[in-house]
Amino acid sequence: MKELNILVVEDGQSQREMLRDFLIKEGHTIAEAENGEKAVQSVLKGHFDMILLDYKMPGMDGMQVLKEVKKINPEIDVVIITAYGTIETAVEAMKAGAIDYITKPVDFDELLIIVDRVSERRVLIRENEILRQELREKGVTLDKIVYRSQKMNALINMTSRVAASRATVLIRGESGTGKELFARLIHNLSPRSSKPIITVNCSALSESLLESELFGHERGAFTGASARRIGRFEESDGGTLFLDEIGDISAPVQVKLLRFLQEREFQRVGGNQTIHADVRIISATNRDLEAKVKEGTFREDLFYRLNVVVMDIPPLRERKEDVPLLVDHFLKRFSVENGKDIAGITSEARDLLLKYDYPGNVRELENIIERAVVISRNPVVSLDDLPFTEERIYADNTGKKGGLLRGSIEEMERKLILEAMEKVGDHQTKAAEMLGISERMLRYKLKKYGLKH
Repeated sequence: MKELNILVVEDGQSQREMLRDFLIKEGHTIAEAENGEKAVQSVLKGHFDMILLDYKMPGMDGMQVLKEVKKINPEIDVVIITAYGTIETAVEAMKAGAIDYITKPVDFDELLIIVDRVSERRVLIRENEILRQELREKGVTLDKIVYRSQKMNALINMTSRVAASRATVLIRGESGTGKELFARLIHNLSPRSSKPIITVNCSALSESLLESELFGHERGAFTGASARRIGRFEESDGGTLFLDEIGDISAPVQVKLLRFLQEREFQRVGGNQTIHADVRIISATNRDLEAKVKEGTFREDLFYRLNVVVMDIPPLRERKEDVPLLVDHFLKRFSVENGKDIAGITSEARDLLLKYDYPGNVRELENIIERAVVISRNPVVSLDDLPFTEERIYADNTGKKGGLLRGSIEEMERKLILEAMEKVGDHQTKAAEMLGISERMLRYKLKKYGLKH
């Protein structure tokens, strides 16, 4: 773990010293501030990776300090400490830029988990800076992949490691999450980058057309085949073939694809010549391939051939911290494309965009912003330019199973953990992954709430 420079902001001397002593023992460098004004001055003068910030203080309260800190250095990770454990407090702090919260009395096991997570994120950020430099040297940019979340940070770093190998990659994610962008990034970072990457949407073609598209055909192979056609495998020789929506291919095509993955050879439709090709396969799906294997509609042996390296792209609702960056990115892009001088977006409109769950993911947000830019009559996008209202979002949320989560933070967390554990049959690793937390944090929460484990 990376040693952190941490500023502890707490008006209670005994609490502040207790936090200081604990974190020093864990190997971190600690500075202290007993009020908000001194905290802001400390940030102006020094360098900090993280701030533990008391929410309720005389003078400048924690929310005011948080906003000032983010103006000075938005990269500092701020964790709110509060005795007022309501969802409203946590949501307000998260909107203003806090990465997490912890309630009083502080549980040091929980605090250590949060600090460790910040440390891991700092390591990822550093690795990501190195990766971006390597990409610039290769003439590759990440302009189309806009993010700040730790989930996406880890995924980008994984991409760089996967790219250097010859391994077959399966990219999983909902529609609109950007699976093709990651496939292209893998190719651009790989030793194959000088060769083509060719994309085939498997769900857009019938069985016969897809077979011909992939493997080519000989003249006379079927009605209308007036000449030989070179397929995508031959065209991508030496490069990468990206098979989008791989879960939709038919059984006969699955057999031919399996043979290629095993032998690196194939035959054109209607031909008997064996053709060899050096092609890396990257596939993508929004389907549950494991379920299709159990149903008997997808070959198990093919699944394991495709499933060598798996990359899961998180839906936008699970990385809401990326929404403001994406909004600004799309505003600039569509303002230029449409010849409009859009200066920004109102805070009310931005807040509404953060509340929405985006069933269509990044693609849906992109369409929302394009529409807003096109119809806006003002230099700033407002609530009137968005295709939904707060009332509709509320209605959508209350219509979902379980409804809106109310009450205390503890009640909300307990409910989410129970739901996750039930869905995965009490498998802690899978539940932690579903919740977006570490197994260590999950075990702590299970113990805290007296849940079976």
